[in-house]
This record gives sequence, C-alpha cells and structure tokens, in this order.
Amino acid sequence: MGADLLLVVFAVFFVTLALGIPISISIGIAALSASFLVPMLPASPEFIFRNMVIVIDSTPFLAIPLFIFSGNIMASGGISKKLFDLFAYFFGDKTGGMPIAVIVTTFFYSAFTGSAPATVAAMGAMAIPLLVSYGYDKNFVVAMVTVAGSLGIILPPSVPLVVYGITAGASIGDLFVAGIIPGVLVGLILMVYVFLYFKIRGGEDREKLMENFNNLREKGLLQLFRDSIFALLAPVIILGGIFGGIVTPTEAANISVVYALLISVFLYKTLKITDIPAIMKKSASTTALIFVIISTASVFARVLTLMQAPQQISATLMGMFQSEVAIILVILVVLIIFGLFMEPLSAVLIFTPIFLPIVTAIGINPIHFGAIMILNLSLGFVTPPVGMSLFVASSISGVPVLKIAKHTTPFLILLVIVLLLVTFIPAISLALL
Repeated sequence: MGADLLLVVFAVFFVTLALGIPISISIGIAALSASFLVPMLPASPEFIFRNMVIVIDSTPFLAIPLFIFSGNIMASGGISKKLFDLFAYFFGDKTGGMPIAVIVTTFFYSAFTGSAPATVAAMGAMAIPLLVSYGYDKNFVVAMVTVAGSLGIILPPSVPLVVYGITAGASIGDLFVAGIIPGVLVGLILMVYVFLYFKIRGGEDREKLMENFNNLREKGLLQLFRDSIFALLAPVIILGGIFGGIVTPTEAANISVVYALLISVFLYKTLKITDIPAIMKKSASTTALIFVIISTASVFARVLTLMQAPQQISATLMGMFQSEVAIILVILVVLIIFGLFMEPLSAVLIFTPIFLPIVTAIGINPIHFGAIMILNLSLGFVTPPVGMSLFVASSISGVPVLKIAKHTTPFLILLVIVLLLVTFIPAISLALL
C-alpha cells in the first residue's frame, strides 16, 4: 500500500477528531475510510463490524470491568480516607506533609482501580477540599492530585498495561512487575518536588496542620493501622497472587471484587447491600466506554496492519535515522504528540503493532517497551485538549481545565525526565523480573 493512502487515512482520523466527533467514532470512520479508498483491501465494513465484536471476546479483557468495579466499591466505601489518615500520621508534621500523604495515598489507591480518571475522581473528591481547608493553594492541589492520579496507572493493576499485554502478546503479570519501580520513581519525584515547593515558597497554615496532626497522634498509630489494615492488604493479596503465579490477572480481578465487597460491606460497614446496584451501573457505564474504544481502536490497528503501516513506518524511520537512540526519541515524541489528541487506550492499541516490531529489532525488550509506552501515554491524561483527568478534576474542583493544565506544567517537566530515565535505563523496569 502507498504511503499517501496511509496519510489520507490518518488525515481522516484527525479531521473527524478536530470536528469534535467522539474518539471511538473518529477511529471507526478512519477504519471505514480505508475500505473505500482501497477497494481491494480485505477490510470491508462487514469485516470491521464483525471484528469489533470478536476483539473484545477475550478472557483477559474481563479483568478490566472487574478492576473498575472493585475500585468503585473501594471509592464508595471511603477507603481512601482511611489510607490517608494512616499516611498523614507519618508525614503530617513535615514540610508539604499533607500533600505528600495525598500522593502516597493516591498511588496506593491506584492499585485498587487501575484507571486514571477513576483514581482522580475518588482521590480528588476527598483530598482537594481537605487540603484547601488546611490553607493550601487550590490550583496547586488540583494539579497535584490530577497528575498523581493519572501517573499512578503505571502501577499494577493498570488497565492500559492489561491492554498492551493483550495487544503485544506479552505476559500481563510481567508487565505488572515492570511497572512497580517506574511507578515508585514517579511517586518519589512528585514528593520531592512538593517538599521543595513548600520549603521554598511556604504557603502552609502550620497551626491548622499541627492541630490535625495532633488529632491523628491522639488516635494513635495502632488505631489508625487497625482502621486501614484491610485496605492495605488488598493490593498485597491481589498482586501477590499474580506475582506468585497463583492466579491469573483475570482471576485476581475477581478476587479484588469479592475482597472489596467483604471489607466495605461487612468489615468497615461503609457500604450497604442496597448501594451495590448503583455502583454496578456506574462501573458498567465506564466499562462500556472503554470497550467501545478498545473495539474500534483494535480494528483500526488491524486495518493499518493490512495496509502494511508497520512496515512502511519502520522502513521510514530506519532510513531516516541510523542511530538507535534517535529512533527511540522519535518514537517517544510521536507517542507524546498523539497522546495529546488520543485517549491512551486507543493509542496503545493503534501504535503497539506499529512500534513493537521496530523497538524489538533494535533490542528493546517488549516488557520494557510496555512500561515506556504506558508511562509516556499517561502524560496524555493531564494534557489538553483530550486529557480525561483534567476534565474529571475540573468537574470536581470547579477550576477551569486550562488553569489546571498550566499548573501541571512543572510536574510534567519532571515526568518527562523520569520517562527518559525509564527509557534508557532498562533495569528500572526489568530489575524485578
């Protein structure tokens, strides 16, 4: 297939996206355009619609709605506040201590949801009004929660990692392991920045902070630990089962739902049985949106493969750049640019078949590339114009999207540095394998 036809297909996609058409429909139109532009291409409308159904008929994909469901149960059960109180006990009297406790809680909480928007929604509803009441700048707090919640999905059980694993034919368990150190590194970078920010600029109401901290001290570490122990054990049980080879990610997702129900309804008693249908409805709504994106993007990726897009792009990159470093940097830039306009799951499904053959040809481990790709595309959650987490945070806080995006800029600069470290130091993602 000619490169000009490939450019036309991508042009159709971007034009429809620019017109404000939802991304799943834009992807579907682009896929259909290929069948009209190239009548001989075995990608008829019947092929496209049939494969949209076939592609999600996969057992590993069941992990996605189950992890979303368990995350929503945890959110509705107020688990985030119990975790925050425990971490605030250790950090609450330090410079930037309360925001740092929120970051730790957010990254820990992401182990329940696997979804950036869901994490931002749950943590934002709890942390934003709380930190603002302690005198912290609202714009800074909203930006911090948005970035932490979005980048937390590099940690298992990340839904994008599940999707990458299925698309790349890579072990989802290994990908979860590969996400741990990069995720921890992101958390540490964010915490260091928050500490230095308040150390240099101030802006904390120490009197209010110490009052809250003393209240936590009066409760005592033992009581706070008792209140949060079952929440702390959740990722240990779920991820321990996966890493230990006891259960598959899909089976672990089933366990996470049962465990979330047990601790929320019977142990913490923060949920009633009658609350479950509403949580199921919310989870089904989120899952439906994700699965429509997955089905259309997967079919679009197949159409691009039929058009020999991976071979054409690979030949172009190899011809233009002799240096492996240059090729990797070009791929990173392309993913960042497309991440500005595409939902990360769509980008994973479309670009994995294109870039995976290229990076494996220059010696990059597919598991390592998975960590690179998810960390890279996670930046898209907090960058306009499509950043989903920005809109979630804006709806919770009332702060305009562009204002949140402006205050996320310093965080994003640091995260690009982390991305480069993860890219060029493979041990960061592969050391635990």
